[in-house]
Amino acid sequence: MFILLTSKVPNALGYFQDAVDSIFQPSLFEQYMNELPSKAMQLALRVLLSILVFIIGYNLIKLVRKVVHKSMEKGKADKGVMTFIDSFLKVGLYVVLIIVIAELFGFDAAGLSALIASAGVTVGLALQGSLSNLAGGILILLTKPFTVGDYIVDSGTGTEGTVKEIQICYTKLLTADNRLVILPNGSMANSATTNVTKEKYRRIDINVGISYSADIDAAKDALMKMLDEDEFVIQKKEKRVAVTNLGNSSVDLIVRFWVEGKNYWDAKFKLTEDTKKTLDKAGISIPFPQLDVHMQKD
Repeated sequence: MFILLTSKVPNALGYFQDAVDSIFQPSLFEQYMNELPSKAMQLALRVLLSILVFIIGYNLIKLVRKVVHKSMEKGKADKGVMTFIDSFLKVGLYVVLIIVIAELFGFDAAGLSALIASAGVTVGLALQGSLSNLAGGILILLTKPFTVGDYIVDSGTGTEGTVKEIQICYTKLLTADNRLVILPNGSMANSATTNVTKEKYRRIDINVGISYSADIDAAKDALMKMLDEDEFVIQKKEKRVAVTNLGNSSVDLIVRFWVEGKNYWDAKFKLTEDTKKTLDKAGISIPFPQLDVHMQKD
């Protein structure tokens, strides 16, 4: 019996020691508070390192964009292409920078890339219009229906103006009355666009009517002389004055000539005014709509 009691004493002492240890063992909160300074230091170091990486990455992105821009300038690339590539390069490089910074905080690069890819698919389905604008921008830059500096007319919206920028998704036009209009590339790529300044010369047609009692040959000779003496008219190209219609109140003439594209509006305004003055000087009247009423007695 003594042997049995002595064999149980060590076990009892062990249980007692375990109980004491469990009572004086630090709680989870105490462990967290003990580890907090080291974790805070690690977090602060990661934040400082991320800020440093962002500053370096930001300056590197600026440098890369500047180098690419100068390279395209030396290669005489189109301004629209330069703007498009710069925008695309900027977005791509900043995405890479964000992934690098996320890795510093313990995010897995492969998982993050997969997350971005899946999010991209979701966003792409939600923003199909924006993707069509992106595709339209690429198509515009490849086919070059217009470039920066061209004066165009968009048939879809009826907007016309000078192309200022061709960006990833949108094209900026500056109208004649100094309004900046932003058009989506998707609709522009799928609609007819008139490029007014693509060719060097433009034709102007001025329609005018003369009275039935007027001398048609005299009117044509006077107007042809006007064209021969005008500084805006390209003398080597076709000039013509012809009868186009016999209207209700007038014989309709067309005054057709060519000018340089840069002089289009100045020439149109001047020659329209000169047409009236030339016919007045020749004694040829320009009739207005009129109605003859005949009275008959019963």
